[in-house]
Formats: sequence, C-alpha cells, structure tokens
Amino acid sequence: METTKLSSKGQIILPKSVCESHHWQPGMELIVEDRPEGVLLRPAKPFQPTRLQDVIGIAGYAGPAKTLEDMEKAIAQGTLERHACGRY
Repeated sequence: METTKLSSKGQIILPKSVCESHHWQPGMELIVEDRPEGVLLRPAKPFQPTRLQDVIGIAGYAGPAKTLEDMEKAIAQGTLERHACGRY
C-alpha cells in the first residue's frame, strides 16, 4: 500500500505503480465517485454509449424500406463477391 498527500488545491498525485498497473496516461480523464467507504476513480469512457434510436437513419438511405430477406440476400452476394476476389 502506498500513500499520497492532498495539496492545498485539493489535488493528489497517484503513485506511478498505480497508474502503470491500470495503464493510465497523463491527461486521461477519470470519473470520481464519492462512496461511503471512500473515493473511487475509474477511467471515463472515450465515447458515450450509443443507442439505436440515436443513430437510426444516419446513413442517409432514402430508398424504399428493405426487408430482412433483402438484407440477407445482399450480405450473401457481398460475401460471394469477396470470396471471388480472394478477400476471405
């Protein structure tokens, strides 16, 4: 167990061994959670979780709706084309 001190500005320096063991780099954002037993630090995720309703329609397709069968046929055709040119 290692110790550190709280500065007059409320800052702490994490021991190098802790940063290395968690692969934390300078400038990395951490989430600070106040817990009854102490403070929890964990890395902030670089991207917010994506919800389907947030991204539906962003591809810009303006044609008629495709059925699941249409999509499966297109995937199968793409797979055949990739096999034919040695990409699989």
